[in-house]
Parts: sequence; C-alpha cells; structure tokens
Amino acid sequence: MTTSEDIVPSVTGDERIGRRGALRLAVLLVAQFTIALDFSILNVALPDIGRGLNLALGDLQWVVTLFALTSAGFTLLFGRVADLLGRRRMFLTGIVLLGVSSLLGGLANSVTVLLVARVLQGLATAIVAPVAMALLTTTFPEGPRRQKALGLGGAMLSAGFTIGAVLGGVLTGLLSWRWAFLINVPACVIVLVVAPILISGRERREPARLDAGGAVTITTGLLALVYGITSAGTNGWGHALTVVSLAVGVVLLVAFWLIELRVPQPLVSLRVLRTPTVKWGNGGGLLTFTMFSAVIFLMTLYLQRVLGYSPLVTGLAFGVQGVTAFFAGIFAPKIIGRFGNSRTTLFWALLLQAVATGALFALGDGRQWLTLMIVATAVGGFAHVLSVVSFMVTATSGLSDHEQGLATAMTSLTQQVGITMGIPILSAVATARINGMSPTHSQAQSVLGGTSYAIAVDAVIVLAGALLIGYFLRKAGRVVDPGATTGG
Repeated sequence: MTTSEDIVPSVTGDERIGRRGALRLAVLLVAQFTIALDFSILNVALPDIGRGLNLALGDLQWVVTLFALTSAGFTLLFGRVADLLGRRRMFLTGIVLLGVSSLLGGLANSVTVLLVARVLQGLATAIVAPVAMALLTTTFPEGPRRQKALGLGGAMLSAGFTIGAVLGGVLTGLLSWRWAFLINVPACVIVLVVAPILISGRERREPARLDAGGAVTITTGLLALVYGITSAGTNGWGHALTVVSLAVGVVLLVAFWLIELRVPQPLVSLRVLRTPTVKWGNGGGLLTFTMFSAVIFLMTLYLQRVLGYSPLVTGLAFGVQGVTAFFAGIFAPKIIGRFGNSRTTLFWALLLQAVATGALFALGDGRQWLTLMIVATAVGGFAHVLSVVSFMVTATSGLSDHEQGLATAMTSLTQQVGITMGIPILSAVATARINGMSPTHSQAQSVLGGTSYAIAVDAVIVLAGALLIGYFLRKAGRVVDPGATTGG
C-alpha cells in the first residue's frame, strides 16, 4: 500500500492531476501503450515471421497462443505478488523482462528461441499490466482525477492497438519482422530510466504468506481454460483437446474457489470478488472485450472476402474506428461525470455498442456498404472504449489501496480472457453458417451470410448482457453509492 506522500491529494471536483502526477501517469501510460502495441503489431507480422523462420502456417498460432496463455494465466498471481513484494519492484522487473524478451525475439534465429521470447513477453505482460493499473489507481484517489487517468489509459490502449496494426505493416514491409519485437526495447529503456525517479519505493506492506495451493490451481486452471478457448479456434469446440482442456480448467478453478474458502491468507479475497462493483464491473468488461474483438474479426472477413478489399485498405478502413476509440478515452471522464457514476455509463456504453453492432447486420455485398461499415464500427469503437474506462472505474471503486493489486489484476485478466474468447466463439458461429450456405451460394454470399448471422448473435448477447449488468449495478447502487461522492 502506498504512503500518503505517494498519493496525489484529493480535491473534490478538481480534475487537475498536477505536474508530478502527470509525469508519473505518462510513465505508466507509456508502459500500457507498449503492451498494446506489442499485442497488435506482431499479428500483422505473423506471415513474414513464418517465412523468415520456416514456421509452418498451422504452427503460426503458437506465436499468439503462448503469449495469450502466459499473460492470462499468470495475471492474478503476479497482481497478488506485487501486493506482497512491492508494486514498484514488480513493475520494474516486468519492464526489464519485456525489454529482454523483445530483444530476444528480435534476434531469434530459430523457432524455439522465438517461442521462448513470446512466453517471456506473456509473463512480462502479466506483471506490467495489473501492476501499472494498481500504481495508477493508488496514485489517483477515487473521483475525477482517477477517472481522467483511466480515460487516458483507455485512450492509450486504443492508440496502441491501432498504431500497432499500421506500424506492423510499415516496419515489416520496409525493414523486417524483427522490428516488430525490437521497437519495444527503446520504450522499455526510457521507462526504466524515468520510473525509479517518479515512482516511490516507500510502501507499507503487510507481512503475509503466498497461498501456494491457490496460486497453483488458479494459474494452471486459467492456463487450461485459455488453452481450451484458443484450441477451439483452431480445432473446433467439439474436439477432444478442446473439451478436455476446458473441463480441466473448470475443475481447477472450482478447486481454487474451495481452497480460498479455507486458507487464512487467500491469494484472492473472495470478499473482494463478491463485491457487486467488482463482480458486475468485470462482467461488463468481459462482455465488451469479447464481443468487440469479434466484431473487428468479422468485419475483416467481410471487407476482404465479400467486398474484395486488400489488407492495406482493410487496415485503413478501421482507422476511423481507432480515432473515435481514442477520443472516447479522452472524453470518458466528462461523460461519466455527466451520467453521475461509472455504473450508469457502463450500461449506456454497452447499449450503444449493441446498437452499433446490430447496424452491421444490414450490410450487403456491394461496395456502397463500406460507408455504413465505417460509421458503425466507429460508433462501436467509441462505445467500446467508453465501456472499458467505465468498467475499470467501476471495478476498482470502493476498495482500499492494499486491495487494488487484486482489483486491477482482475481487470487485466478480464481484458486478456475477453480478447482470447471473442474470436473463437463468434468464428465458430460464422463458420457453421458459412458451411451451411456454401453448397447453394457463392463464396462471397456464404461469407456474408455467416458474418451477418454472427453479428446478429453478437449484438443480441451485448444487449442482453447490458440489461443484466445494468440491473445488478443499479441494484448495488441503492445499497452503497460511491458515485455520490467519488464519481465511481
């Protein structure tokens, strides 16, 4: 838990962060931007990586899968370890690991070295993502300044994903796929030079033991669950490997829950997880990440296989969405203030995402429909990032500083699992429809039918989820309303 000297004093209704707070925030935002950039930039470079290292097309998935496994599987564990050992120490450790692993990946001369680098990058992300968020939420108390900081965080994440997609193509085309890794190194060096000056190491940490049983079951359970989800995207949901992995994951997560009920110092406080704002806030985050990542995937299929656009044009078509998403992060604090609290904002943002997604159901097979696609994804991108900021504010509200490590680890885990789940689930829905239409329709018509059907499913899920989450968050607000005084 940070000391009072490390926390910017709260002034009710004042959104000014202050000079030192702004510098500290900039360091944390650069770290988050680098992680988002790393995630998207490498996806664009995958084909060239396969050719450069003679990696078979079917094996390219491991470059993505190993990263997803380790980043999602270890997030909760490292969030708790940071609470025990110190967030500053863990943050710097994660940045060092990210820099070293990126250098290793950029210099890799074999598939084995590359995959080891991806595992280490996943571990670095599992450290940096929750710890950076915990440092942010403990630096800025609940209220306008935390909302502004989280809004800027959402904007930088969006910018990282968007710029990464563009930069990946530019670097790979002009230089080499290796720069998709190496570009992280100077960013990590800058953070390592500046962070020790701005982030104090004076923290009061309560003596505690690490819950070994909980650590093993939650980590292996999440690894099995995420592996099962990624396997479904490749092998199908009915494949034996998928079913076994998902079953093992569920069993281990149940075992973890039972262990946490009995140990004196649990890895994860079940009291925190039962808090309505934590529970339903993360539910909203999982919903928006899962469904919006699927929208981008489905619209990529639509643009290339129905309208016949090149990958370059496809990337540019999503540029408007990236811009609106960035501004959503900038304006999110004011929007939350207008609604009165982040819970209400989360409901309306999810509702807007459902409407924008539903509009895509009207798309046809002519290029005149490109305008509707750009407008709908732009509105959806705005709604998505507004949902992200609102869920982060909601899920970290009403908790003490020493519980922020767990709360922010949960938000990071929600993001990782959501991104991992969305594409396999909606891809399976679209593929089933495409296969059913293929015998009697052209390829373009079949793909359009599949993507339209999956879009409809996506919109209905977001709409139903928004209504459910909005109801329970409103119910929780009647019991205790942190938004009355903090904006949360």
